[in-house]
Amino acid sequence: MSGRPHGAARRRGPAPKRRSPLKAPPVRSPQRRRSPVSPHRRPPTSPRQRPREQPSPRRRRFRPGTRALMEIRKYQKSTGLLLRKLPFSRLVREVAVRFTRGIHYNWQASALLALQEAAEAFLVLLLEDAYLCTLHAKRVTLFPKDVQLARKIRGIQEGLG
Repeated sequence: MSGRPHGAARRRGPAPKRRSPLKAPPVRSPQRRRSPVSPHRRPPTSPRQRPREQPSPRRRRFRPGTRALMEIRKYQKSTGLLLRKLPFSRLVREVAVRFTRGIHYNWQASALLALQEAAEAFLVLLLEDAYLCTLHAKRVTLFPKDVQLARKIRGIQEGLG
């Protein structure tokens, strides 16, 4: 028996040269088949014929409303928080200082996180209800009066006064 593991293939010819991972592989120009030039298509230009300053490629433009639908799908799939933690934490601490007559309290991170989860859930449900009011008025643009109507319909407890 030979020293090769079972099923190993025998190489024929010289072993391939190993390259350093730091060196880039040599760039080869692709071989193109030349086709007859049609009147509807311009022949490919060589790098020497191109103007020196090419305009930067334009960013993709979506039709109106497409980007909004993409963002809606993105945020519906995600489970992360929508508001940044630090600004929300500063807001909570500021409101707490007002209600405690200037006494500064220490907050646990889990308490701030629980407040943020509850606040975001409240806002999302409120905006859903407000948008239903918008659709009922046969509009697609959310107005402040829609949010006010949703809070009024919810009542004192759910609409927070």
